[in-house]
Amino acid sequence: MVPAQAGNPLNQMIPFALMGLIFYFIVLLPEKKKKEAHNQSIAKLQKNDTVVTAGGIHATVVNIKEKTLILRIDDNVKIEVDREAITTINAKNKD
Repeated sequence: MVPAQAGNPLNQMIPFALMGLIFYFIVLLPEKKKKEAHNQSIAKLQKNDTVVTAGGIHATVVNIKEKTLILRIDDNVKIEVDREAITTINAKNKD
């Protein structure tokens, strides 16, 4: 019997490279675009916008600082949170 010849190692890597490209276009690229859009919307926050934090707190923006926001939860109840803690930005409060 003649031993089987080994194939070119580069040919064996082609399926893995294709899987990597598919993974990039299906998972990583859309997630990157979604994160960019979210960061832009956080950068455009204004006073009186209503937001939801990562902890599920619904509040209204009272003051905007460089890295944090002052949020009003209720009358005379304010908290300071990082900008990264904002998950959802709702329409402007019409109060």
